[in-house]
Amino acid sequence: MREYSVPASYTVPDDVSMADSVFTYAQDTPSWVPFQRRSGSAFVDVTAKQFAEEVAAAAKGLMASGIEFGDRVAILSATRYEWVVLDYAIWTAGACTVSIYETSAADQASWILEDSATKLLIVETNDHLERVKEVTEKAEALRETLVIDGGAVDELVTRGRSVSDEDLHARRKQVTASSAATLIYTSGTTGRPKGVQLTHGNFYAETSATQVALHDQMTEGKRTLLFLPMAHVFARAVSFGAFEAKVTVAHTSDTTTLVEQFAEFQPDFILSVPRVFEKVYNSAKQKAHDGGKGKIFDQAAEVAIEWSTAQDTGGAGLGLKLKHALFDKLVYSKLRAALGGKCQSALSGGGPLGARLGHFFRGIGVPVREGYGLTETSAAVTVNTTDKQRIGSVGRPLAGHAVKIAEDGEVLVQGPVVFSGYWHNDKATEESIRDGWFHTGDIGSLDDEGFLSITGRKKEIIVTAGGKNVAPAGLEDAIRSHPLVSQCLVVGDAKPFIGALITLDPEALPGWLERHGLDKETPASELTTNSDLVAEIDAAVASANSKVSNAEQIKKYTILPGDFTIESGELTPTMKLKRNVILESHAKEVSEIYG
Repeated sequence: MREYSVPASYTVPDDVSMADSVFTYAQDTPSWVPFQRRSGSAFVDVTAKQFAEEVAAAAKGLMASGIEFGDRVAILSATRYEWVVLDYAIWTAGACTVSIYETSAADQASWILEDSATKLLIVETNDHLERVKEVTEKAEALRETLVIDGGAVDELVTRGRSVSDEDLHARRKQVTASSAATLIYTSGTTGRPKGVQLTHGNFYAETSATQVALHDQMTEGKRTLLFLPMAHVFARAVSFGAFEAKVTVAHTSDTTTLVEQFAEFQPDFILSVPRVFEKVYNSAKQKAHDGGKGKIFDQAAEVAIEWSTAQDTGGAGLGLKLKHALFDKLVYSKLRAALGGKCQSALSGGGPLGARLGHFFRGIGVPVREGYGLTETSAAVTVNTTDKQRIGSVGRPLAGHAVKIAEDGEVLVQGPVVFSGYWHNDKATEESIRDGWFHTGDIGSLDDEGFLSITGRKKEIIVTAGGKNVAPAGLEDAIRSHPLVSQCLVVGDAKPFIGALITLDPEALPGWLERHGLDKETPASELTTNSDLVAEIDAAVASANSKVSNAEQIKKYTILPGDFTIESGELTPTMKLKRNVILESHAKEVSEIYG
């Protein structure tokens, strides 16, 4: 079995609490600005002193509300400044944050509240309150629900006026490295979600290790705009790391106006999931083609990829440098401007980015640092860095961590970011942590320098009727790279050949319709048999097939009239496919592929 480890350059104190830095910074650097929050049409500064005061006041309110050491407090909200205030307040009060996606269905929220025995629920809006009303009435341990838009924070501040500073900090100092910081429930792509318990020590190790790995990003004076769901471990871990490293953070949940917000906030780096980077590329390509500049964009993209690839093989030659400089003026500078003009890099997690996209973004001057991790590893356990990057891989282990490939190809990890177990689920814990190694369920490989590559999920491996093992992720990623494609699900388990369900990107269709002289309002359902559109999808499938053996190739596919969505329950909040749900809801279409 191949194994690679990196020694630790830090230690995790036994008495560490992630809330400690809030009060340390308030005392040592009170005027430092850790956050900018939206106020009307502008971002306004929040100093370290102001933030600590807000956290302390909310924490006192939690204590006055009957929250005891170790109790669970849940947050159901989109990404916003109050999420962070409440998260740190919960920790300061010695409690544990339970994160719930604001897109969660009532039955999902019900399971989380009941399983975690949450005592206090804080939701964002009255709509959320209404959605979970029936659930909250049934949750036995739940005492109260507060609404952020209804003045939840102010209410906590009012309640907490009777709690002294001495009592507050005595509670905070009860927290140790082994104390539960959060419960995050797995996305449930298969089976019922499990509560992942992460400790203050886990997060301290994550922030310490990522600061070492991403020293050019996680450094004082940098800025980032956080728009991923705070309920997800990736966003929370980056948020914690940014705070510890004195990076200024702003928050938004409005992804429809990101370009405008990037221009206003001008982040130094951003973080996102692979599908968002795919959309950025596809949207830029589509816009260029719609504007009659498709040929220029395609040439620029190829030069960017060629230039980036050359960086790993001795550098670009003079001719390539000249072409790259030309397209930098014509194309790349405009793409960087769309990210605010100051964005120097990006972080990607939650799934494989793909080498082509990785080379494209590095080629335009915004290298994407791809990493790998799970909720169970407090976010990243491997990452590509400025000093050590291999595009197409998910990087090397963080300091203090090890990665091993089992005989069956499964990725095993070890180190202080790895959780100690699932909440009240010893059986699942024993199945996932064996001999000190966490079994990730992912299939991958390690090279001689410790770079990890992920090829698929162990449970998602398709075994055809002919006995061929097929990892669907590579095929799906390749097909999704086409501008017209939104999602792709490869099928074929126990079937004679590999097939696929493909959905169209609604944002790309208007431009395509215009170029083909069709009404912009033509519904996707009428396009699934359009010969020109089918020809483009055929080409995308053929391109994906060229990368695999004959037995792994997609022989037949169906274009669906509608897209997979978070709202339909077919995608997780980080836009991963829920295969079991999709296969159930589209059983008829799958059957027809093999009929």
